Amino acid sequence: MKVLITGGAGFLGSALANRMVAEGHHVRVLDDLSAGERERLDSRVAFSAGDTRDIPKLWSLLQGVDCVYHLAARVSVPESILYPVEYNAVNVGGTVSLLTACRDAQVKRLILASSGAAYGEQAQQPIKEDCMLHPATPYAVSKMASEQYVLAIGKLWGIETVILRIFNVYGPGQPLPPSHAPVIPRFVKQVLSGGSVVIFGNGRQTRDFIYVGDAVDALLRAGHTAGINRSILNVGSGVEVSISQLVDTIERITGRPAHRLYNQEESGGASRLVADIALARQKLGFKPKVDLAKGLRLTISLDARFSQL
Repeated sequence: MKVLITGGAGFLGSALANRMVAEGHHVRVLDDLSAGERERLDSRVAFSAGDTRDIPKLWSLLQGVDCVYHLAARVSVPESILYPVEYNAVNVGGTVSLLTACRDAQVKRLILASSGAAYGEQAQQPIKEDCMLHPATPYAVSKMASEQYVLAIGKLWGIETVILRIFNVYGPGQPLPPSHAPVIPRFVKQVLSGGSVVIFGNGRQTRDFIYVGDAVDALLRAGHTAGINRSILNVGSGVEVSISQLVDTIERITGRPAHRLYNQEESGGASRLVADIALARQKLGFKPKVDLAKGLRLTISLDARFSQL
């Protein structure tokens, strides 16, 4: 296939791009490098710096493209609370601009990387795709709005669309910014460096962690599987893990004790969040291969930042 990956220099996007060129696909990447790094990409990937709201640039990149993977987005939940206008402009505005350009370029299929965060607080767990969404942050709202635009515009303009609600992805090379860092690389660094592991809330809140390679598998399958137009599919491990259990597992793998500090003043987010992945199994043949313990071992062994600690 010939594909365009927006946000393709980011953590998940670059993993997808590199896998696809290794498998012989022609891959173009568009990324504004606000969070991505060009150095992540295989030299065979055709890279362009730019914004998904730049429709003329999209026109040129979409010529001859069979499938678009839309991963470009601002993704920090705490940051979205501070800057909701920017999150709406980039995440929602970028999606609408991309859909418009796909219509003009007659692209056949678009895959949207949405988020499990759109579910918010749910009484029923594991969460099925047909439940009512309760987004609790501007980031989650932006993902829900993007989904609705993809469904509506895709149907109006005859673009095949697939929405993947991806849960907590982790793996080697995941960015570790000084503020609002993702939980797994933050905890691993804190444990390996002998620092304190700061847990928001009581640590009993649960999440669904999926290894980056498994998430890429789901994205690849969504690009070529027939008969899934308008599908919304959860992509996770299907395993519920509390934040305290996550720290226990890191302790066991590293052989180092964690000094835990609980910050009860900060919200730990939704109390429970785990994906029902039955529909992805049925429609995509998706089956996660890497459990949390193995994924953490791979993350620590393959990430040079951790081998130095």
